[in-house]
Amino acid sequence: MEMVEQKHNIFQISKELLELLKSKGYSTGTLNNYRRALDSIALFMKERKMTEYTEGIGEAYFDDHISNWKIKKSRQKQIQTLLRRLGEFKNGVGYRLIKPSPVLLIPLQYVDILKTYLAFCASHGNKETTIAAKRSFCSRFLCYLVETGCEDITSINTNNICKACLKFVNKDAFAVVRLYLGYLYKVGILNFDYSVIVPKYQRSQTLPVTYTTSEIHRLEDVVESCAKHSDIGKRDHAALLLATRVGMRSGDIIRLKFENIDFACDRIHLTQEKTGQPISLPLLPEIRLAILEYLQNARPSVESDFLFLRENAPFERMTTSAMRYALTGYFMSAHIDISGKKHGVHTLRASLASSMVNNDVPYEVVRKVLGHTDPQAVRHYAKVDLENLRLYAIDVPTPSGIFAKILQGRKQLW
Repeated sequence: MEMVEQKHNIFQISKELLELLKSKGYSTGTLNNYRRALDSIALFMKERKMTEYTEGIGEAYFDDHISNWKIKKSRQKQIQTLLRRLGEFKNGVGYRLIKPSPVLLIPLQYVDILKTYLAFCASHGNKETTIAAKRSFCSRFLCYLVETGCEDITSINTNNICKACLKFVNKDAFAVVRLYLGYLYKVGILNFDYSVIVPKYQRSQTLPVTYTTSEIHRLEDVVESCAKHSDIGKRDHAALLLATRVGMRSGDIIRLKFENIDFACDRIHLTQEKTGQPISLPLLPEIRLAILEYLQNARPSVESDFLFLRENAPFERMTTSAMRYALTGYFMSAHIDISGKKHGVHTLRASLASSMVNNDVPYEVVRKVLGHTDPQAVRHYAKVDLENLRLYAIDVPTPSGIFAKILQGRKQLW
C-alpha cells in the first residue's frame, strides 16, 4: 500500500520529475516555472482533499485553471505539456521530447497477417522508414476494409477494395496496397490477384525548385552574419553550408556524428539515410571552419555523439523541422522571394545541381557528388539544365495561310 501511495503522491512525483528535467539540462528559470505549476496542482488537490494524482485530476485542474484565469494560448500549451510529462512520468513512460502520434489500432484478426508481411519486407531489404510507411498505409487499408463490412481477409472483394482505396487522401498509398494484395495472393491467402484493380497513381512531374547562385550567396551571407552574433547562428551556418556546398540532405545533416568527420583527411564519411549507401564528401575549408567555430564556441557542453544539437534543453539532436524553420527566416532576411515556391533544405540541394549542370559539369558527375545510386537520376538534373535546353529551342514558324489571315483579322473563326 505504501508503494502505491508513493508512486501516486504528487509531491514525490513532482520532486522526481524536476530531478529528471534538471538532468536533461533544463535551465533554472524553466525549472522554476515547472515547480510553480506543480505547486499549483498540489494546492488544487489539497483544496479538494485529493491524495493520489491521476490524469483525470490533471484534466480537471486544467479546465479549472483556464476558466478562472485569463491565460494566453502559449501558457495553456505549457500547462498541457507539463500535465503530459507528469502523466507519463507517473505511468513509468519516462521522458519524451514531443507527444507521440496516436497508434492506429487495426482489427485483431488482421494483426498477424500484417506482421508476417512486414517481416517479409524486412527480410527483403526494406529500411525501417520504408517498413514504417508500409505499416501505416496497410493498417489504414485494413481498417477501411472493416468499415466496408469486410471482417475477414478471405472474404475480400473488388467492391471492398475500391471503397477502401477511395478513403485514402494520400494517393501514395495505392502503390503500397497494390504490393500488399499481390503478396497475399502469392502466399495463397487470397485466391485472386486483386492488386491489378488498385488504381495506379503517379505524381505529376514538375521542374525542381531552384534558386540562383546569386540568391544562394545572399542566403549564405545572412547566415554567416548571424553566426557572428549568436550560438544558434553558428550552428545553422555550419549545417546549411553542408546543404549549399556539398548538397547533403537534411536527414543526413542532422544525423551527422563526430565519427563521420575526418578532420585529418578533410573528408565527411557517412551512410545516406535515404539510399542506405555510403558516400564520402569533401570537407571544404569554409565548412571545416564553420563546424570548428560551432564546436569550440557554441555547441552545448553535453555528452552526445551527434554533431548538431538543439539550442535549448534537452540538448538532443537537431531536427529537420528546426532546419526548415530556420531556413525560412534566413530566406526572408536575405529578401529572397519565396512566395509560392518551395524553400526547404532540399531546394538548396537542387540549386547546387542546377549550378553544376549549368557550368557544364557532366550529369554523371553530379549524380555521384549528390550520392544518387540510380543512373536514371540524370533525368532529374536534365530538367534544371535550362541554359543548355534553350540551345535546342525551335524557332517559332512564321504564320501562314488561314492562321495568318486570322491573326491579321482578315478571317473570322465563325
